[in-house]
Amino acid sequence: MVKELRISSVHATTREETNDLVAIEEPLEIQLQVSGQQPETVSITMRTPGDDLALAVGFLWGEGVLTSFDQIDTARSYVIRVSNQVCTALTSGSKPNISQLQRNFYTTSSCGVCGKSSLDLIKQKSQFAVLPQEPILTVDTVHALSGTVRREQATFEQTGGLHAAALLDSNGTLITLREDVGRHNAVDKAIGSQILANQLPLSDRVLFLSGRASFELIQKASMAGIAVVAAVGAPSSLAVELAQSTGITLIGFLRDGRFNIYSGSQRIGQD
Repeated sequence: MVKELRISSVHATTREETNDLVAIEEPLEIQLQVSGQQPETVSITMRTPGDDLALAVGFLWGEGVLTSFDQIDTARSYVIRVSNQVCTALTSGSKPNISQLQRNFYTTSSCGVCGKSSLDLIKQKSQFAVLPQEPILTVDTVHALSGTVRREQATFEQTGGLHAAALLDSNGTLITLREDVGRHNAVDKAIGSQILANQLPLSDRVLFLSGRASFELIQKASMAGIAVVAAVGAPSSLAVELAQSTGITLIGFLRDGRFNIYSGSQRIGQD
């Protein structure tokens, strides 16, 4: 979603009044409703409006609160658009791990683990184990990922202000793409859409990131059973360590006809 603004555009010493499009950023209150009880607010995040239910479900799964599609009462999950709220209702008898949400109340669009109250709560253990030899991607397929995703980034082309997260198959075919002002929000939306379609684990999917690969994004991939993560930007040291310990293939600097493999190189085959 975008907003049109009147701005002054300066080129060298020339100033021109013109219109510009900027990405919308608004707060979202994520609620959780357990067994017919009153909804409870579990987080407030800054995001680009759209796919709010997928964002909430992806967030709760990545935090280890949700562990099964059967926990989600899809008929009662809803978005209250006028007040920027989204509520994920759970089936009767569901016992989500609420203790995993011991974080401060507010997170920004740039941070997926800001406010965690304990360092022990940062790392979550995935229920899905990745297979060391699957999926296999050719070098040409990896090189083509950026172009495939970029061609579908409609809002980025308008504003230049959004991150993208995409899921593709091992042949490089795009499955789903989500954009957001927050990197972790985009990943939550992409993974959340697959959770709502009851598609986990995503063991045959590649997660593409339009920016850098940070620890929390690799963790979200691990929680969804994703075995390959490819990022346009650089990985952090902790992201590499987590990829190595979970068996994830981590690719960074995927641009300009080159890329680096930081973990799991056995999944990248020769053409």
